[in-house]
Amino acid sequence: MKGMSWDISSLEQLETAAKEILAELKSGPGNECAGVLALSGDLGAGKTTFTQTLARLLGVTDNLTSPTFVIMKKYPIDGDNCFRQLVHIDAYRLASSEELRVLGFTADLLDSGNLVVVEWAEKVATLLPVNAYKLHFTLDGSRRTLRVE
Repeated sequence: MKGMSWDISSLEQLETAAKEILAELKSGPGNECAGVLALSGDLGAGKTTFTQTLARLLGVTDNLTSPTFVIMKKYPIDGDNCFRQLVHIDAYRLASSEELRVLGFTADLLDSGNLVVVEWAEKVATLLPVNAYKLHFTLDGSRRTLRVE
């Protein structure tokens, strides 16, 4: 999946990208699921909308909003054969990665039933596993691009 990119000019194109990424997450060796997405990119480039799309595709019925002020929100996933919980983190306001560790982030990473999505992941890069999928969002005028690095 590394090196893949999508030009996103509609919600349908974002959904297509999210479906492809989700399929990749669910096709690990021995049917193991990869569970960490590290999102980075410009403000307004689509990180939260992408996460909302992933949540909907996974069957999350709760209204997913950006956890900018509470830092972390957890959503149950019912009926998925891979993930039981979506852990959505917005690291934008964090002064250090230590603040995330205090919230139990390490335990969330170790739970193989979690899909962990971290917005502004560059702020907590030292806590992320080396096998995290790094997704970079860019916004250039009205053109959005999603690239897996």
